[in-house]
Amino acid sequence: MNPAPATSAASNSPALHVESSGSGPPLVFWHGWAANLRVFDALRAALASHWRTIAIDLPGHGRSPWVEGTETADPEWIAAQTVSGLLAQMPARATLIAWSLGGQFALRAAARAPERIAGLVLIGTTPRFLRSEDWPHGADARTLEQMRAHLSEDYRGTVSDFLELQVRGSRDAAAVHAALRNALLQQGEARPAALQAGLALLTATDLRAQVTGPGASAALAAMLPQAQHLEIPRAGHAPFLSHLERLLPELRSFLGEPSAARPAP
Repeated sequence: MNPAPATSAASNSPALHVESSGSGPPLVFWHGWAANLRVFDALRAALASHWRTIAIDLPGHGRSPWVEGTETADPEWIAAQTVSGLLAQMPARATLIAWSLGGQFALRAAARAPERIAGLVLIGTTPRFLRSEDWPHGADARTLEQMRAHLSEDYRGTVSDFLELQVRGSRDAAAVHAALRNALLQQGEARPAALQAGLALLTATDLRAQVTGPGASAALAAMLPQAQHLEIPRAGHAPFLSHLERLLPELRSFLGEPSAARPAP
């Protein structure tokens, strides 16, 4: 998978790192907080015979740059800039396969530019990360505040704890944890400023009007038109790593696998 040339979404925003492989209708991959595009390697390899797969490092993650100082900006502005940069790397009418925080960006992109998106595959995505009186599926606000405080003191330790949390309950927890860790080693760690900005986004974001536990996924599916909900027992937060063989048939069916690979438009 070789890096593809990238162009900036805006004159004041550096280009994001993009990698493309395969041929056929385009599938675009957006990863989650503290990760990078390497987490999708196995899934992309399994799909590359029939689709063109395009993976992007989020700003400040992997090999994508981060504009220092922007982490203190309004979270909505950060989200809008991020979505602009990501959309700029997408071919027309691509299907988005997005995980966790990447899934929230995908929801924003679908609301902002629905004509650009052929379909959404949201993995471990919630429209609202924090719990509220009318949203029982979220995390306690104190948990996120503790993460933000720990991130300032020891960002590598915080990321390590977060990776362990991602695989909790997974049948193949050790192997999935190793895959996530290897992705960071191969592609590069996320910048602390980008991680702080991501946590601020998770604190502020509520996308229910626009449209990660199983309850949140089911509730999100109920909000989206023509949505299908798939829950894989003991898959943890990264089923594309822990249960790839279980996920692939469902994903291919949802995508409508082409009978033969063909060049993307």
